Amino acid sequence: MFLKPKARPLIGLDITTSSIKLIELSMSGGQYRVESYAAEATPANSINEKAIVDANLVGEAIKRAIKRSGARASEVAIAISGDAAITKVIQMPRNLSESELEEQVELQADQYIPFPMDEVSYDFEIIGPSEKEPDMLDVLLVATRSDNVSQRVAACKVAGLEARVVDVEAFALENSCRLLTHQMPDGGLNRVIAVADFGASSTTFSVLRDLRVIYTRDFAFGGQQLTEEIMRTYGLNMEDAGRSKKEGGLPANYQTDVLDPFIDDMCQQVSRSLQFFLASGAAREQPEMILICGGCANIPGVAELITSRVGIAAERGDPLGQMKISTRAKNQNVNKDATALLTACGLALRSFD
Repeated sequence: MFLKPKARPLIGLDITTSSIKLIELSMSGGQYRVESYAAEATPANSINEKAIVDANLVGEAIKRAIKRSGARASEVAIAISGDAAITKVIQMPRNLSESELEEQVELQADQYIPFPMDEVSYDFEIIGPSEKEPDMLDVLLVATRSDNVSQRVAACKVAGLEARVVDVEAFALENSCRLLTHQMPDGGLNRVIAVADFGASSTTFSVLRDLRVIYTRDFAFGGQQLTEEIMRTYGLNMEDAGRSKKEGGLPANYQTDVLDPFIDDMCQQVSRSLQFFLASGAAREQPEMILICGGCANIPGVAELITSRVGIAAERGDPLGQMKISTRAKNQNVNKDATALLTACGLALRSFD
């Protein structure tokens, strides 16, 4: 199921530990349009460390989001986390037919996958001629434990949806970066750009050269830590703390005692990720800019502070900045949530592959 493009419209469905977000895109005259959108809180105890443990609970939440969004498509693109995926570029002879290539990949796959093959879902995609060996093709092999796929497929079925594409979050993020080119110098062509996507419990720091991801790092840090600090400081439950974080109304010391230290941590995480990137290869170039995405990107002044602390121009990333928005999607606050929609948008873009 991996990497297989479909011409039919697909809903991009991003299932995380904190929320379930879905978005439906169309295209007309070379411009994307958001047709429908909704987000739903992930039910408590239904996901553990990015693995779905209660497909029925998750499926019911997806169903609620679908109903609110008014989405018309019934097929979805979903993603597994990068932690759950094994990716490997292998070389195959260029003169193989499609069926022969498939046979060879199947024969060699077990060399690269450290699990019994009957417990694995895998697929492959031809990248192109190998630079090192002209008679060979570079082939991307992607695999995961079948449970990681079946849990998500089952949740979709509960919601009355069919999972037509199973992707990897890192690939979906790379796919969505084409929606950020309006913010990049020269549209990102021949440029080195960093993208920091702050999720609820984890953050993905990626570096693109010429719009291709050349480095990615996932680490445990996200907006949930701010929510938990609000809970501890003010004695609130999770729901009230999350609402107060978004809507305001916290005591006067919130900025200095809670929010400012969290923003400091954000800056440190970006700085550390840049250091890791620059140390990861001899020819690494300093990124020209950093696009800050995820829910934390909406914290007032955070991009400016990262700019001053890190010394690289930072900007709030907006994947919907060049799109038309339907009234239905506006009513679901899609513009407000735009910074957190990289993965969902990257999955929805599979409609146009």
